[in-house]
Order: sequence, then structure tokens, then C-alpha cells
Amino acid sequence: MRTAARLKSRINQGQLTTGILVTNHLWLELVEICLNADLDYLIIDNEHGAFSPELMADVCAAGRLADLAVLVRPISHDMSTIRKSIDMGPCGLLLPNVDSAAALDQVRDAVYIPPRGQRRPGGRGNRWVQDYSYHTWKTEVEDHLIILPQIETRQGLAHVNQIASHELTTAMAIGPYDLSVDLGVAGELAGPEIAAATKTIQDAAHAAGKRMWVIGDGPALIEQGFTFLCIAEATGLLEQTLKQMVLGLHASRDSREAEIGSG
Repeated sequence: MRTAARLKSRINQGQLTTGILVTNHLWLELVEICLNADLDYLIIDNEHGAFSPELMADVCAAGRLADLAVLVRPISHDMSTIRKSIDMGPCGLLLPNVDSAAALDQVRDAVYIPPRGQRRPGGRGNRWVQDYSYHTWKTEVEDHLIILPQIETRQGLAHVNQIASHELTTAMAIGPYDLSVDLGVAGELAGPEIAAATKTIQDAAHAAGKRMWVIGDGPALIEQGFTFLCIAEATGLLEQTLKQMVLGLHASRDSREAEIGSG
């Protein structure tokens, strides 16, 4: 699982690691676009997106072949959902709404084969390995899986240290909007409540010797010391870029008309 191992190494070493979340529109060529843009990963958002399992498995396979890490955010972390997600062949999982270390124990059972877990491997994820021995599953898949538990509730904040120190956790993550809702400040992502919660999560990650995944304004996050960044949702980025281009064109036209009028 060379692709996952490479991304995990970048994360753990604190190298600048950038990627995007894909919620609204997923297509195979997006893997190539991410590579050409020098991104390190993309996350398929199957919590809020409406993508077919076939398309998701194809994108995971394309990422594996092209050496771009593809992760999946499942809709929940129950065993059947996690097993199905891993069978698609991603490099790891962004786990929504993790409230306790016990939730990660359940995920561990779903991603590790016996004797460490209860997974029964199948599907496109089998193509990660050269053979089906326990040693191969452990060293080529399980040892490199990237698991990012998202803190999105008060309960998650209360158990953040146990979640961060769990053996399965690669890096901590935040779900800023859902967390703002649970804290009673819906949408106030720049307010003191989310800032304090972010610091709590970051401190727990650092105490466990781990990094933190954050989503938002890349330059601002770098100023705050973060290195594991999700810089945009793909469709939102397209809309924002087009809007800026159109505004620029209107500004150029207005400037041109002002020059003609003054002449």
C-alpha cells in the first residue's frame, strides 16, 4: 500500500500535506487533475455525497495506480458501513462524529482481519495485496491505513484525549460546522467557541504525538501552525474561482470604459 504509506509519512513528519474534499461531483478524471495540481490526496465524501459504489471503487483504483491517496468519508462508523467502505480500496477513512475511543474499537474490528479484528476482506480492496496471508494483509494494508476521527460534538471534545491516543488514530480531525451546531453557535466558524475547540483537539493530538487535519483557508491555517490541510470542497472551489474570474472581467471592462470616457 505504497500510496497510503507515503501519505502517512508526510502527515507524521509534519510536511505540508494538501488535498480536497469531494461532496457534490465526483468523476474519474479528478484523480489526474489532483495530481497535476500537486495535491497529495482527495477525500470522497460519502456521508453527504450521492456516489455509486462502482464510481467510488474506480476512483480508489485510479488513485492507487496513479499514486494519489484516495480516502473515503463514510456515512457512519458502524461495522457493516466501514467494512463496505474499506472493500472499495481507499487508503483510509475520515470518520464522522467520533464521540469515544469505543467507537474506534468498533472501527478497528471492521478494518483488521482476525485475530486483531473481524473483517472479512472482499471487493476491489483485495487488489491492494499480492496474496491473502495474514502477514500480507497486516503489512501491506492494515499497517498503513489512515484513520482520521472527526470531533463534531461536545461528547467528542470530552473524550478527545482518549480518541487521539487510540492505536487506530493517524491524525485528529475536526468537523467545524457540525461542531458549531452542537456548541450552539451554528455557522460561527471564526468565533471563540470553535477556536477554543480547535485548540483542544490540536493539543490532544500533539500530546499523543500526532497531527491534526483541518479544512478551510490554507494560508490562515498555515499561520496557525497546521500542516495537514483540506483546502477546498471541489465544486465550491470551482464556483469561487469562476466568481473571481467574472468579477475580474467586470472590473477590467469598467476600467476600460472609464479610460474611454476620460479620453
